[in-house]
Amino acid sequence: MPTPAASTRLPRLAVVLASAVTALALAVTGCAGNAAGPGPSARPAAAPDRVEPLASVPVPALPATVPSADGRQVTVTSADRIVPLTGSLSEIVYSLGLGRQVVARDITTTFEQAAQLPVVTRAHDVSAESVLSLRPTLVLAETTTGPAEAVQQIRDAGIPLLVVAPAKSLDDVPQRIGAVAQALGVPQAGEQLRQRTADRITTAAKEIPAATDSNTSKKPRVAFLYLRGTASVYMLGGAQSGAASLLEAAGAVDAGKESGLAKDFTPITSEALAAAAPDAILVMAKGLESVGGIDGLVKIPGVAQTPAGMDRRVVTVDDGILLNYGPRTDQVLTSLIAQLHHPDKA
Repeated sequence: MPTPAASTRLPRLAVVLASAVTALALAVTGCAGNAAGPGPSARPAAAPDRVEPLASVPVPALPATVPSADGRQVTVTSADRIVPLTGSLSEIVYSLGLGRQVVARDITTTFEQAAQLPVVTRAHDVSAESVLSLRPTLVLAETTTGPAEAVQQIRDAGIPLLVVAPAKSLDDVPQRIGAVAQALGVPQAGEQLRQRTADRITTAAKEIPAATDSNTSKKPRVAFLYLRGTASVYMLGGAQSGAASLLEAAGAVDAGKESGLAKDFTPITSEALAAAAPDAILVMAKGLESVGGIDGLVKIPGVAQTPAGMDRRVVTVDDGILLNYGPRTDQVLTSLIAQLHHPDKA
């Protein structure tokens, strides 16, 4: 979901890449992920594209004044009409139990409960006019949300706009949930959601196989590729892509990071792939589809020569959830662990 991933964790990824790939309009719609171990066929991921709210609906205690990631102090007086401007922030609001107060979504919000909401972004640019027409009482954004003129226009209209720092790793999840919960006046619900999320991530990690004599504990090397075949965008993720934390938590090694790629993404080359030498390739579901599936993926220069390409070992996660680093991150980990370590059951 890039920054994937991201979303995100690829939601954020798409925003980061948008400045470099201005012709690209990502259609990040929810779909079932596919996983493939050695062999040509892919299996659908089991998790539905839905958000699970907390059992009880919290009552916001407002007004609340909270710090914004852009250095401002934001006072929220009503949570009646909320506009989250990333899929990850939408997930948090819905998971806190306040989905009924959300009146719009951005293009990266793909889960079922929000599917009928009006979209207030064009590609990944916010339409201030569309946002303001919905009379929001709170807008939630990230530091990558833009253009800056649209953000300022919303603020100039007197709408509280809270900027939340984007997530790049699992360590960012609690802070993001807490920031949103505080702004909505539901800090106790935020604590419940943070604990639920942490518990589920811990449970997911238990499925990573323990080292045994027959298992030399060699972790699979996984290269994260960001693909948009329709726009000829083929990128290899590095240390800052947002995927490293997920892969490490899933008992794998980020091959791009380990091969020395320090930034977020670099164009795919045969040399870069050879240095990464991945045992498996991680892609977003729509990205894989955009290049014609696994058959198209192995035609990208250098892919077929990697261990992953030779084995046709491809791991996929839905675009709208991969890099979100939020309440559904346990689902991402569960899918990654199953596909990497238990492909016969994935």
